[in-house]
Amino acid sequence: MSGAVEMPRRRARSLSGLLPFLRPYRGQVLLALMFMVLASAAMLTAPLAVRDLIDFGFEPGAVIHGHFLALFALAVFAGTMMAARFYIVSWLGERVTADLRNAVYGRMLVQSPAYFEATQTGEVLSRLTADTTVIQTVVGSSISMGLRSAVQFLGGLVMLAVTSLKLFAVTLALLVGVMLPLVLVSRLIRQLSRDSQDRIADTAAMAAEMLNAVPTVQAFTQERNEAIRFERGVARSFATAIRRTRLRAIMTASIVGGVFGAIVFVLWLGARAVIDGSMTAGELASFVLYAMITAGAIGVIAEVWGEVLRAAGATERLMELLSAEPDIQAPAQPGVLPRQPQAEVILDAVHFVYPSRPDTPALDGLNLVIHPGETVALVGPSGAGKTTVFQLLMRYYDVSGGAIRFNGVDLREVDPRALRAQIGIVPQDAVIFSGSALENIRYGRADASDDEVKAAARLALADEFIARLPQGYDTFVGERGLRLSGGQRQRVAIARAILRDPPLLLLDEATSALDAESEALVQQGLAAAMRHRTTLVIAHRLATVRKADRIVVLEGGRIVEIGTPAELMQQGGLYARLASLQVMA
Repeated sequence: MSGAVEMPRRRARSLSGLLPFLRPYRGQVLLALMFMVLASAAMLTAPLAVRDLIDFGFEPGAVIHGHFLALFALAVFAGTMMAARFYIVSWLGERVTADLRNAVYGRMLVQSPAYFEATQTGEVLSRLTADTTVIQTVVGSSISMGLRSAVQFLGGLVMLAVTSLKLFAVTLALLVGVMLPLVLVSRLIRQLSRDSQDRIADTAAMAAEMLNAVPTVQAFTQERNEAIRFERGVARSFATAIRRTRLRAIMTASIVGGVFGAIVFVLWLGARAVIDGSMTAGELASFVLYAMITAGAIGVIAEVWGEVLRAAGATERLMELLSAEPDIQAPAQPGVLPRQPQAEVILDAVHFVYPSRPDTPALDGLNLVIHPGETVALVGPSGAGKTTVFQLLMRYYDVSGGAIRFNGVDLREVDPRALRAQIGIVPQDAVIFSGSALENIRYGRADASDDEVKAAARLALADEFIARLPQGYDTFVGERGLRLSGGQRQRVAIARAILRDPPLLLLDEATSALDAESEALVQQGLAAAMRHRTTLVIAHRLATVRKADRIVVLEGGRIVEIGTPAELMQQGGLYARLASLQVMA
């Protein structure tokens, strides 16, 4: 599997994975850097103005207005530059996060079903929300603050050296000693940040699973047990986050305390230098201000560094999703799949094993020719391989051996999208999206007009109940179509397939979960959908396939019988046995 969770970790190890998302906005990045440098330069100029004010502004006859005007002008300029920087980096944070979410979501949409056999959707959703929010904070704020503080730190060091080389040397030695813990514990903080995001993802996956199964949870009175299980997951997430926060707090306190302790010691040396006459009061004042700027910058860097490490962990998790390559891809030079009114499907010695079950063949040497316009039913016990045939025809997987040809072309030689554009499917459990009835039917063909949608609904016998909805075709049908009955959802799915007008129609036991009245209506809709096209039907209730041209009986991934219903009953084999069991039931 090329998935993200169980696959070998492909860690980005840094925020460098974000560079492709920042590259399109190089102009904004450079502009933000320019404003940041200008604002920092203004801040670093202020102590010089204070130095001149102290050394020369208080002499008899001195005019001090100019000094204060200069300080005010610096403040206004610095404030303007800071505001401009804040706006641009905030825009960058929002833009990069939006692009990152789009990229991850788009990558997930092309993954094959095998990917999601080992990747929980809740895990993916957590990365799309929680992880990208962390990155938004860092890109839109923390990194900018960190870079600004780094510029002020370096500029402050330079100005400290210019002001007093002796005091600067002492300050630098002390700062190097104080900064060592930052390097030593940063890797541990980063790992804890990664672990914290993983725990959040675990709880999100658990919540997503349970919220989609609330009726089942309530039916088995498991509300309390599920609440306790979720509380335990939250507790694990909280404990990991607290460990990370505790370490960050200790690191920040150590660095800030050490830096200010070093500054106090250097100030003591400076005060002695002023008393000795080797340094002016203005120079000491400017040195103090530069030392405060430098110390403040270190404090911000220490705080931001923890956020950067947390974002690095989030970036690694997102890069894992983005690096996941779909198992099924279009060939470099895809073959042309001719579109004909009716499809011909040939399964030639097809062998297949699921990646998650490599030792158990799902299909074993399957040979079958489905002629254009023919209706063929697949029957057999659970695990016989019926659904596998559908998944291979949709090219969710590729065959392990043999070949499947659609209108004479091997499926592995065509673009999966081009193949699926010629197939319509009505699943056993119809998928209805949040939206209107009109939008759900139009999902079959996005460019269809309203009249074409309604014509498909009439053929599927969906028009009669849609017309009775409060807003007709514009009625919101609820999440997963919960405002519709099972039969109504199936008829919407049939209308969707009719609108697609495919050469090949796949019916996955579309009536098995319906009552007799709903089944009769759905069967009429299916009859309209099957007219003039090749149809392949999966059937568990054998009464639903009596009108099939041929019935293919599968067992253990092999064809054991084939013929019309009457022929198979006369043979007295597996089909006859299944039919008798259903009659007895």
